Amino acid sequence: MALLEKINSPTDLKKISRDDLPELAEEIRKVIVDVVSKTGGHLAPSLGTVELAIAIHYVFDTPRDKVIWDVGHQAYAHKLLTGRRDRFHTLRQFNGISGFTRRSESAFDAFTTGHSSTSISAGLGIACAKDIKDEDAKVIAVIGDGSMTAGIAYEGLNQAGDTHKDKNLIVILNDNEMSISPNVGALSSYLSRKFSGKRIQELRKELGDFIKSVPKFGDDIYQLVKKTEESLKAFVTPGMLFEAFNFEYFGPINGHKLNHLIDILKNIKHLREPVLLHVSTQKGKGYPPAERNPVHFHGCTQFEVETGNCLDQKSPYPSYTQVFGDTMVQLAKEDEKIIAVTAAMPEGTGLAKFSEMFPERFFDVGIAEQHGVTFAAGLATEDLKPVVAIYSTFLQRAYDQILHDVCLESLHVVFAIDRGGIVGEDGSTHHGLFDLCYLRNLPNMVVMAPKDENEMRRMLVTALKYNGPIALRYPRGAGTGAIFEKDIQPIPIGKGQLLKEGEDVLVLAIGRTVLEALDAHSELSKQGISAAVVNCRFVKPLDIDLISSLAKKIPRIITVEENIRQGGFGSAVLEGLNDCGITGFQLERIGIPDTFVEHGPQKLLRSKYGIDAAAVVETAKRLVASSGNRLVEWPNSQAV
Repeated sequence: MALLEKINSPTDLKKISRDDLPELAEEIRKVIVDVVSKTGGHLAPSLGTVELAIAIHYVFDTPRDKVIWDVGHQAYAHKLLTGRRDRFHTLRQFNGISGFTRRSESAFDAFTTGHSSTSISAGLGIACAKDIKDEDAKVIAVIGDGSMTAGIAYEGLNQAGDTHKDKNLIVILNDNEMSISPNVGALSSYLSRKFSGKRIQELRKELGDFIKSVPKFGDDIYQLVKKTEESLKAFVTPGMLFEAFNFEYFGPINGHKLNHLIDILKNIKHLREPVLLHVSTQKGKGYPPAERNPVHFHGCTQFEVETGNCLDQKSPYPSYTQVFGDTMVQLAKEDEKIIAVTAAMPEGTGLAKFSEMFPERFFDVGIAEQHGVTFAAGLATEDLKPVVAIYSTFLQRAYDQILHDVCLESLHVVFAIDRGGIVGEDGSTHHGLFDLCYLRNLPNMVVMAPKDENEMRRMLVTALKYNGPIALRYPRGAGTGAIFEKDIQPIPIGKGQLLKEGEDVLVLAIGRTVLEALDAHSELSKQGISAAVVNCRFVKPLDIDLISSLAKKIPRIITVEENIRQGGFGSAVLEGLNDCGITGFQLERIGIPDTFVEHGPQKLLRSKYGIDAAAVVETAKRLVASSGNRLVEWPNSQAV
């Protein structure tokens, strides 16, 4: 790593000869593969942008010039070039560097990213701010890897081209065949480099001004010349879409040829209008297993470098995601009205098998969650049964559509919410810790969470038999090994289940925390504390009859949820007991405090934030230690 070891900032990078940059790219790829093989992460996207990261930092003056990496998962080379080489081995590890860009992590990370398609809008905002402050700096937004399928990207393009013609914004479309199909050819690449030259651009402007000055006919002649140039570019490039947004389009060019990249970036660096550079790259470039299977290595666990084989110890039980996908296939065989909708994640949501067996009933809408939800609402108006399978963190992007297009008319749309709760090493942008809050306050919405994968199957049947908006939320990771029932029976809406009887403390749990509550019950029994445990199943509607009847007998109550506390499941219980006029109880809510949770292993984070069995045990012991029925205000508790 002779070259990479010399680089602690882009200033050091600029000292390296252009002839040596391909060697540097290979060194960077080796480091990325080596580290990600141990930590897991987004390997294929970052391997595809190594040359692009080198060229950007070689040409531009970062961090004065601002670079925004859309989604952030394609920025590993960027991190290595911007002072994080010595810490790169901590990638995605607890207390280590993030797998995405974070403003709090480095001055070179101009914007915090984790969700897709935000780079153009953020970049335009930064560019406008620079203009207002009279600061002469470029803003470079690197977008791609499917992100151009989202509407917000085009909203950003529209504003940038419509009302801000003279802003220093450069959009680089990293086309790795996950967004726009490549159309790379020698002629288009050559013309893009020539059209972007500083002298050519000056001549174009001078010629345009001269033609416009011709009396009477100037404007007509100018429009004819411009159409002729656009026709030539349209003939050899796919850039007319971006020209329509008033962007100066160049490309597509090969994103792995450093000399070409550096030349064209130097050329367009001097342009004053919005520019879109179309770069074609190969996802997984330089690591054969990732080149062959870029979808698998998009986000991977630990693997063997020599073979690409996964090293993580697989659970003997299928994941919740797999069980969901298999159950969807089973139910769809029996009901032709079942439709599956996902947002660019058929594999991630477990719907790949469904898409193969029922292609006419499967819709991948791209990274367009808003559209996907409203599209499903349209299906529901025609008496079909759309199941929208989206990760919890991404469903947040479609909140208005859930409220306005689904709940307002109480349409039968099923939301299968994967990755509910703590997800692990992807961190704060990906934890699904808000869905219980943002769904339970919507009229007509039913919200439920299973204690295990068999109950998830039952809830999916429940949701499909229901006639209104209904959400099923389940965690990331392996199931519990629950025995599946052959005849999947629905669960009565709003009915919980008393799993363990007790007298000293009442534990009300939802979703995967039910298992933590059961483990706590066993430990408390050993210590002479009798705990009743309820699998509440539904956050909305709550089984308030069951809860209130137990609360009257057991005034020490603990609610447990893998969700933000404020406005969540525990809040729902408090509201329900208050509405029933029940007083004289002490309730402590176990959940995530008012914060964003960092990245790290799921088990470690659950322990840190006190949402595991040990936390339930300690909370129960504190409550029981209070004298008689006297209400004592403990930390994080609420006495009523």
